[in-house]
Amino acid sequence: MTLNLSDPLVLVAIVGGLIVLILIFLVVMMLGRLRDLTHTQVHLTGGLSALTDAQRRSETQVGAALGDSATRTAQTLGELQQRLAVIDAAQKKIETLSGDVLGLQDILSNKQTRGAFGEIQLHDLVAKALPPGSFTWQAQLSNGRRADCLVHMPDPPGPLVIDAKFPLEAWESMLADPADKARVTTFRASIRTHIRAISDKYILPGETADGACLFLPSEAIYAELHAHHPEVVREGFAARVWIVSPTTMMATLNTLRAILKDHRMREQAGDIRRALAALGRDVELIVERAAKLETHFDQARRDVEGIATAAERAGKRAERLDTFDFEEDAAKPRLAPVIRRG
Repeated sequence: MTLNLSDPLVLVAIVGGLIVLILIFLVVMMLGRLRDLTHTQVHLTGGLSALTDAQRRSETQVGAALGDSATRTAQTLGELQQRLAVIDAAQKKIETLSGDVLGLQDILSNKQTRGAFGEIQLHDLVAKALPPGSFTWQAQLSNGRRADCLVHMPDPPGPLVIDAKFPLEAWESMLADPADKARVTTFRASIRTHIRAISDKYILPGETADGACLFLPSEAIYAELHAHHPEVVREGFAARVWIVSPTTMMATLNTLRAILKDHRMREQAGDIRRALAALGRDVELIVERAAKLETHFDQARRDVEGIATAAERAGKRAERLDTFDFEEDAAKPRLAPVIRRG
């Protein structure tokens, strides 16, 4: 069958068929695109859901991480605060110690307060080593001087004076420049002057012991004297002034305590001897009175025996009287009665 393209109807039919085919093709293409869009939408929906879940998980993890971080930060701040408190307390202690050091420096820079400082240290040593009542603080002597400490020792050696002052200024000056011979000479001279002053003031014949103690509340000064200035120590021995440090002072006090204890034991031994003598006299009186009592007991025994003999004789006579036997009594001579006198 031949189509007549010149026929308008045929042309219209052909064009209409082409249009229908194009429309069908377009519909098919649109359906395919719609199906692809549907799949894409489904994928997008799933992706959005996954993204939402991931966001939620991320928010949860971030919240947990922030909470842990906040906790650790709070702990760190707490530990930091504690350390700052410790540092603050240490700073306060350092300030207190600094104040004490400055106060000690002020004490040692003043002669009177320095003497009080040495006296306090000496007081602790003496109070620990000696029994109460065996020493006196600031005891006044007959020359008007006051001894820092007077130990009441028996005679001999007699009361012992302990001086608690020391020449700190010369010592500090020498420490500032040990190579300066002038400062060393000044330190040595100050010690010698102090030794002579103690010997003149506190060694009184007939009143105090034949010696006194110079107490140095510093082992460093004591070691310096014995190591580098032995001639000063020998001069102290010659002046009967014994230089002592806290350690040697304790040893000296222990020796003094032993002497005091021995003296008290001797006094008690004398009391015991006197008590024993009195007891001996009492025993002699008891023996004497016991002898007298024994004499009285012997006399009483003889009297009892005489009474028993007389009672026996009276019984026999009563028996003879009962039998009317008078011949024996008549034949015997009559004796005068014996009167016993106690």
